[in-house]
Amino acid sequence: MTKSLRVLLEKYGFAVCSRLADFLGMKVKSVRLFFIYASFATVFGGFVIYLTLAFWLKMKDLLYGKRTSVFDL
Repeated sequence: MTKSLRVLLEKYGFAVCSRLADFLGMKVKSVRLFFIYASFATVFGGFVIYLTLAFWLKMKDLLYGKRTSVFDL
């Protein structure tokens, strides 16, 4: 049972990049580099979006601050 599970994982689970490269007719190295660059882009892209939204919210709070009411006197 464990041997058949191992063979199944090795056949379908591992070597994703090589099977994808064979299907697309590309080099395996190019496919691996694409996955590495895509993972870094998603991590850093999310961080940049977070910083942009935080800056925008801070500027909104500074520009549209609470105004004192006439009735608070």
